[in-house]
Amino acid sequence: MVGHIVMWKLKDTAEGRSAAENAQIMKDMLGALPGLIPQLRTLVVSTDVFASIPETQVVLYTVFDSPEDLQTYQVHPEHQKCVAFVSAVAAERRMVDYNF
Repeated sequence: MVGHIVMWKLKDTAEGRSAAENAQIMKDMLGALPGLIPQLRTLVVSTDVFASIPETQVVLYTVFDSPEDLQTYQVHPEHQKCVAFVSAVAAERRMVDYNF
């Protein structure tokens, strides 16, 4: 199994919206992916981050069967739509992939 965790700090404003508004859009977009990408075993996304160093406003936790399934997810067109939006609204990104 492969875990993939991503954490973002958002720009104060982007795309004409506040960070909180963009966080909700990210949560909705990412939350729709399990029904669209078969390789995605688990997806949890949260905007209710109460402690993080450095500051994080959105956290994504996903699980895949293999590194190959993670790669398929990464290049999937539906995931790439999320990437395009997130790239426009995120100020910082941290990511880790790991086996368990």
